[in-house]
Amino acid sequence: MKKWIALLLAALMVFSLAACASETKTQDGTQSQMEDTSAETDAEAETDADAETDAEAETETDADSDLAYVQGKGTLIVGITDFAPMDYQENGEWIGFDADMAKAFAESLGVTAEFVEINWDTKIMELDSKNLDCVWNGMTLTDEVTSAMECSNAYCNNAQVVVVKADKAEGLDSAEACADLNFAVESGSAGEAAANEQGYNYIAVDSQADALMEVSAGTSDACIIDLLMAGAMIGEGTSHDNLVHTVELTTEEYGVGFRKGSDLAAALNEFLAAAYADGSLMACAETYGVQDAVIAQ
Repeated sequence: MKKWIALLLAALMVFSLAACASETKTQDGTQSQMEDTSAETDAEAETDADAETDAEAETETDADSDLAYVQGKGTLIVGITDFAPMDYQENGEWIGFDADMAKAFAESLGVTAEFVEINWDTKIMELDSKNLDCVWNGMTLTDEVTSAMECSNAYCNNAQVVVVKADKAEGLDSAEACADLNFAVESGSAGEAAANEQGYNYIAVDSQADALMEVSAGTSDACIIDLLMAGAMIGEGTSHDNLVHTVELTTEEYGVGFRKGSDLAAALNEFLAAAYADGSLMACAETYGVQDAVIAQ
C-alpha cells in the first residue's frame, strides 16, 4: 500500500512540474510578444511623428516663400504708374522697359504678369497687404525703400532733374538758381525727396505725368522728374515739346521692390544676370532708348 501511495505522489509531482514549465513558457512567450508589439507600436509612432514634422516643415517653407505663393496662384502682380519709357500703355497694353522685363521674368517663373496702376505714395502698404507682389516702375533705391522692401540689385542709373518751359530755362543752371520757383512733384517720389532736400516750395500730385502737365499748363513754374522720363516725354517730337530739363539735382539707381524677406528678389537677381549675359536685357533697353542707363549685372 505504501508503494502505491509513493508512486501516486511521484506522479503528481511530475505533473505539477510539467504544468509549471508549460505556464512559464506561455508567460515568457506572451511577454515577448507584448514587448515586440510595443516596440513595433513605438517605431510606427516615431515614423508618423517624423512624417508629420516633415510635412509641417514643408508647409511652413511654402508659407514663407513668395516664389511658391506666386507660382501657386499663377500671376505676378506688378505695381506701376504711367511712366514712359519704363511703364506706359499702348493700344490698351502695358509696355516699356520695366513692363517688358517684368513680363519676361514672370514667364521664367511659369506665371503671367498682371499690371496694377497704383498711388506711388502707398506702394509699401499695397505690397505688404499682398495687393501687389512687386513694385517695378523705375523705383529709386532710397533708404526708405530699401528698409521697407526686399530689393533687387540695381539695374539702371537715373537722376532727378528740373523741368521748365524752354523760354524760362536761361540761368537755371544750378540748384540755387531754381530756389524761387514753384514746383510740382509726384507724391512719395524721389522728386519730392529732392525738393525737400533743397527746401523748394512745391505741390504734390499723383504722378510724374501730372507734374509735367502742371508745368505745361503754367500752374507750376517747374517740376522734378526722373531723367529717363524727361528723355522720353519732353522736347522735340513729344507732346511736351515746349519743355526742357536743366539742372540734375541727384544721381540714383533703380531697383525692383518685393515684400521684406521675399525670395523673389534673389530669383529676379538671377534672372537679370542671365538676361544681361545673353543680351536680351540690353536688347529690351535699346527698344526704349535707355541702354546708356543700364547697369551691368
